[in-house]
Amino acid sequence: MIKDNWKELKENSISFYAYEVEDRKPHITLASYIDLNKADFIKQMDVVYDYKPTIDITFNTIGSFLNSGALFFAPTVTNDLLEFHSNHHRNFEQFKDEPNSLYLPDNWIPHCTIANRLYPDQLSKAFNYCSKRNNTIFG
Repeated sequence: MIKDNWKELKENSISFYAYEVEDRKPHITLASYIDLNKADFIKQMDVVYDYKPTIDITFNTIGSFLNSGALFFAPTVTNDLLEFHSNHHRNFEQFKDEPNSLYLPDNWIPHCTIANRLYPDQLSKAFNYCSKRNNTIFG
């Protein structure tokens, strides 16, 4: 569903966000790092996430960050989602190197970006298009 939005926004020349990076996948960013030891991080991910059950996510909100030109789907913030995020930061504390990250607990606004770096008129078009085109997304 999200990839369909990306494709249609491109076809309507509103946003090319999804195609600026090869093989972009819809995601919710949990954390950000400046200087990450990728090998150690991947080993830790294998340990932490190997047997974790999936969590249900429901997107029923479209939003934008102030003065960002970004448009996103926002998931319903459930206890499961907050716990998943908090546990990630607890389990990967040794990699924390960005003290002002917007992805830290108490700063985090979970979202899946639909479009980015839009001018106000493009943002309005993208918002109108996506809000009329979509129903709640379950995943």
